[in-house]
Amino acid sequence: MLKNIFIISILYLTISCNVSQKQDAINFDFTTVFEKSNGIETAIYTEIISFYKNLAKAYSTVNIKEIGVTDSGNPLHIITINPDKIFDFEKIRQTKNILLINNGIHPGESDGIDATMLLFRDIAQGKINFPKNTVLVTIPIYNIGGGLNRNSTTRTNQNGPKAYGFRGNARNYDLNRDFIKNDTKNAKAFASIFHLTQPNVFIDNHVSNGADYQYTLTHLFTQHNKLGGKLGKYLHQEMQPQLKASLEAKKWDITPYVNVWGTTPEKGWSQFMDSPRYSTGYTTLWNTIGVMIETHMLKPYKQRVEGTYELMKSMIEIIERDGTKIQLLRKNAFTTAPKQHMYATNWVVDTTKNTTINFKGYEGEFINSDITGGKRLKYHQNKPYTKEVIYQNYFTPTTQIKIPKAYIIPKGWWNVIELLKLNQIEFTPLKKDSMITAEIYHIKDYKTRTTPYEGHYLHYNTSIMKNTEKIMASKGDIILSTNQKGFRYLMETLEPEATDSFFNWNFFDTILQQKEGFSPYVWEDKAAELLKDNEKLRALFNLKKKDSTFANNWYMQLDWIHKQSEHYEKAHMRYPIYRILK
Repeated sequence: MLKNIFIISILYLTISCNVSQKQDAINFDFTTVFEKSNGIETAIYTEIISFYKNLAKAYSTVNIKEIGVTDSGNPLHIITINPDKIFDFEKIRQTKNILLINNGIHPGESDGIDATMLLFRDIAQGKINFPKNTVLVTIPIYNIGGGLNRNSTTRTNQNGPKAYGFRGNARNYDLNRDFIKNDTKNAKAFASIFHLTQPNVFIDNHVSNGADYQYTLTHLFTQHNKLGGKLGKYLHQEMQPQLKASLEAKKWDITPYVNVWGTTPEKGWSQFMDSPRYSTGYTTLWNTIGVMIETHMLKPYKQRVEGTYELMKSMIEIIERDGTKIQLLRKNAFTTAPKQHMYATNWVVDTTKNTTINFKGYEGEFINSDITGGKRLKYHQNKPYTKEVIYQNYFTPTTQIKIPKAYIIPKGWWNVIELLKLNQIEFTPLKKDSMITAEIYHIKDYKTRTTPYEGHYLHYNTSIMKNTEKIMASKGDIILSTNQKGFRYLMETLEPEATDSFFNWNFFDTILQQKEGFSPYVWEDKAAELLKDNEKLRALFNLKKKDSTFANNWYMQLDWIHKQSEHYEKAHMRYPIYRILK
């Protein structure tokens, strides 16, 4: 009898608990701050996370998970929506495509934060049909530190919302410049999320600066020539036209991101080149199709959020139709790219090709400034126009690098090795000291920014000299084959000439400083003896002295002789990562 009473009590408590949970779910209010304010306000960080936690409690098709910590001390979250209620990404990838949506990288550009809340809610509640072949994942707010630093003034050019976050993160980094260098905990957490989800398509939601025009929506797809191959061709010739057509059918015009500063758009412009420091430049290193949505800053906030919502819906529809094709193209790119002989690292606009678009702008003119007395640009929104303009969206490489079979990184460069691990690069530690024939780089020349840029004095226009040597690689040094999924990441980070190489981001600046030198009064006698005993060196020295600058600088002469001698340190300007060609 007591046993029966106990069982009945347990059943009652279980049923009561389930009913209570369902009742709690029913009582959740999923009306967003954006909607309650009639489209003039955006949710704060705690409201955003609370919204998604409640959505996950109410609907078993929604999952929320913490991954990593940001510079603010708060964790990053990902929210996944899947009608199959499966949230293991290894299993998801077997049957479906994955779309990763990033929001709030610049928290003042909050359109995507609100639009994605609406999108996930409407899918969960059945207001939008569940995608059958696509699983959606979102980072609800990436720059949490910036999101918590709210104000109503720093977005000088922007029309709403009422209050918003700040562009810099908790350490004042612009996170959309940090995807390669990984100075922030945010970027490290993003890498973990990206490699966990391995998305087929990536969307990063932004708001533009720059010119004035009629469009609410602009797109900034990763550059198709840089993406390359059949995948780049698909992006350029199929996905972009499909997106444009889908939005136009819903009465939403869209144009390529208007990359114009200090002039008017009717003169035309070139596509923005997204190097790997940017989100879409980083994600496409793994053949993930990347696009930034850039709404126009001067349009009302409500209109911008609604446009972002519709664009994401259109992108889901494209992935639903083309999912199998996208998967096959990505698989082929992973297979074929490492087998190329050459890899392009730097690009310029190809002036022999362009695209003509019918652009909807406003008449602009330069008038006298009442403040400066100079000329200022003035747009006339009462004078709209549609004109044909030239859009330069073809690029050609300026630097081609022979792809090595492998790289060797000495174990002392642990900071680089840690980033390779973070990005799931495959490597093998040497089991014993080994003599290896390798190609060696010396830094020939480089330029450096004269002002700080995102915590660095960035190098550029880097050039190298190379030669082949036998090197002694030590036990524990790592060998990285280029025949792996992270092939493009390796080429973009380990080749000094690449725009966003680790060298250009100052990871190897210690090799640029000579550690040992000479006292002139000591070296003078040794240098004289060296010239006396080395006829070839003496001839080269006399030839150098025909240069008047060299001839009139005694220290330059002594330094040149020192650099030709055995006393000159081998590490100076010698790039410490070695290339195995065969």
